[in-house]
Amino acid sequence: MSILVKPDTKFIVQGITGGFGGRHAQLSLDYGSQLVAGVTPGKGGQTFADTVPIFDSVAEAVIETGATASAIFVPPPFAADAIFEGIDAGLELVVAITEGIPVRDMVSVKKVLDNSSTKLIGPNCPGVVTPGEGKDSHGGCRIGISPGYIHKAGNIGVVSRSGTLTYEAVWQLTCAGKGQSTCVGIGGDPVPGMSHLDVLKLFNDDPETEGIIMIGEIGGTAEEEAAAWAKDNCSKPIAGFIAGATAPPGRRMGHAGAIVSGGKGTAAAKKDAMREAGIGVAETPSEMASTLLAML
Repeated sequence: MSILVKPDTKFIVQGITGGFGGRHAQLSLDYGSQLVAGVTPGKGGQTFADTVPIFDSVAEAVIETGATASAIFVPPPFAADAIFEGIDAGLELVVAITEGIPVRDMVSVKKVLDNSSTKLIGPNCPGVVTPGEGKDSHGGCRIGISPGYIHKAGNIGVVSRSGTLTYEAVWQLTCAGKGQSTCVGIGGDPVPGMSHLDVLKLFNDDPETEGIIMIGEIGGTAEEEAAAWAKDNCSKPIAGFIAGATAPPGRRMGHAGAIVSGGKGTAAAKKDAMREAGIGVAETPSEMASTLLAML
């Protein structure tokens, strides 16, 4: 089992004719994912990699292919409109890879999302992977930019604000012989789509997920809120790591959402909330998998 996407999930790439979008579209095809269409306005009728049809609109692509998800590789000024287009087309999931979408644009997106059935991962995220059963997890669903080969099909869920630390946790698990059900990089922007809490709830409801790694970072209160919910509601062991413990006060570190303000969002506060909820806290990134495995 998995959450959000399965190996047979059909998806499209918005911005497939761009260099970045095209490169990762090809990597998804190489991984064996069901990339069924691309969307670039004005380039409908063309094909990508000789096999993937390109459409002028998401609505047209969905009607023609039955796609239920999308990856967005569209420049920041146009990314919000690309998300809106996915919502209007009735997609179940939109994964916004784009970095640098204006906050005011995302505030507008958030309002529309709240009144729709579409789920948004990102923006500024690595995306989502549900590993396949083939060699190097080939045949899975890779939507975004995560390296596919590091994954292994299994029963551990991973959710993270950091792309690089997502890969690190996944590789640690794979090297330890433990596979993943689904790996979700939610991104580090101030106004995200899905939160740690949203993803934790899905993992908790997934009968095949046996344990969870939750990776957070300084700034905001998302990790504290997830921990508070998990304390009373999550039936599965969780290991956590908080990045940014050494960041100088008041300095933004890495992600736009990674800033401590008003005394909230510190690494210490997040770790305390996690420990109080019974979450195993890894003190260094190298201990993320081992912390969880010791709890299983």
